[in-house]
Amino acid sequence: MRNIKMTIEYDGGRYLGWQRLGDSDKTIQGKIENILSVMTGTKIEIIGSGRTDAGAHAKGQVANFKTTSNMDLAEMQDYLIRYLPRDIVVKELEEVPERFHARYHAAAKKYSYHVWNAAVPSAFGYHYSYLYPGHLDVDRMNEACSKLVGTHDFIGFSSLKKSKKSTVRTINEITIQREGNLLHFAFVGEGFLYNMVRIMMGTILEIGAGTMEPDYIDAIFESGIRSDAGMTVPSQGLFLDEVYYKSSEMR
Repeated sequence: MRNIKMTIEYDGGRYLGWQRLGDSDKTIQGKIENILSVMTGTKIEIIGSGRTDAGAHAKGQVANFKTTSNMDLAEMQDYLIRYLPRDIVVKELEEVPERFHARYHAAAKKYSYHVWNAAVPSAFGYHYSYLYPGHLDVDRMNEACSKLVGTHDFIGFSSLKKSKKSTVRTINEITIQREGNLLHFAFVGEGFLYNMVRIMMGTILEIGAGTMEPDYIDAIFESGIRSDAGMTVPSQGLFLDEVYYKSSEMR
């Protein structure tokens, strides 16, 4: 039995997210599984590093699947490029140890969020950024980001109703870069709760706009109440950029 690791790029604009939903063919996972099953002649189920929301994108989603097919990796990639929709691309295939699991062995992930900060929208950025026309104070936003970095209970920054599992997560780094009217926010962490990046982003933007103070971050950690945090920003500005694995899991 072979275990194949895939690195996948996709435009999530017309899909209902990563995770397969019953018989729906409107998910990234469902599309890829259907093509792999036809390619190998057996039913294939893939394991993703994690879910992405409806409308969100990926530059470096990782998944793995197991197969008895003898097709070489170059042939597999050619087949996938030929038959997958053009907005889903398998960028790389790699044969990995049988124990490798794309989700359980992920050590960290990098997400980015893009904000078009101008009064006039961008026709080209409409599907890949969030339009925020008001003034944003980058110093205030950096102060907010510094409070989010570290190990905290992020339940107040999540859409989870209740969870029996731990909601403590570690954020290693948050950076902000401006490129003209476009603001790039990058989040690197060991794991993220449901809607966590989008809610952190909404909170950071409200702090940048002056409608919320940076110290509110501490209050949200203290209360753990979702309504204390900022808005959930739209999904079209969100990208899963990269998934990190320990080298020992790849041998």
